[in-house]
Amino acid sequence: LAPQGPSMDASKKVDLKIIIIGALGVGKTSLLHQYVHKTFYEDYRTTLGASILTKVLAVDSTPLKLQIWDTGGQERFRSMVSTFYKGSDGCMLAFDVTDRESFEALDNWRDDFLEKVIPREQDFPMVVLGNKIDLSDRQVPKETASAWCKEKDIPYFEVSAKNNINVAEAFETLAKQALSTYKGIFESYLTDSIKLTPNDKPKQSCC
Repeated sequence: LAPQGPSMDASKKVDLKIIIIGALGVGKTSLLHQYVHKTFYEDYRTTLGASILTKVLAVDSTPLKLQIWDTGGQERFRSMVSTFYKGSDGCMLAFDVTDRESFEALDNWRDDFLEKVIPREQDFPMVVLGNKIDLSDRQVPKETASAWCKEKDIPYFEVSAKNNINVAEAFETLAKQALSTYKGIFESYLTDSIKLTPNDKPKQSCC
């Protein structure tokens, strides 16, 4: 029998790096803690640089280990945060529905990310989260955010880190996208590897 090449083994855990970016105070840390620890994290200290949380889950029977990078949203950390983009498999853009400026900043965050991530694929796995829908002083209508995302073909989720609304769904949608892209890259890599090997027929061996 010919030796089997590497394959996507369903029992093999896939490690994926997910990064969450967006303006200061939109609730990135709270979203992560709600998803990973199922608790509402009401600590208002600013994230300096980045911190990392890990979540293990299964998507389409493939075990995944998500390494989720929580980043600081302050403008003065922007150049530092962009150094964390490298190697990301998926990106979560977050804004606060009660803060119009945080929504208007999405274009810059997205452009900055796509400019620095390699390969520069426009269809990079990405989702947008409109957080704090539990608050009444909303400034960004759902239709406005949905239209922005539809134009860029990015799934949009209205979420509440406080009340745990749609948080897991958003992360799992991004995990599915990232896994699908990862598998596609893996399979094209295998196809290229096979093309590179000489296609001589194996010599017949007699016994």
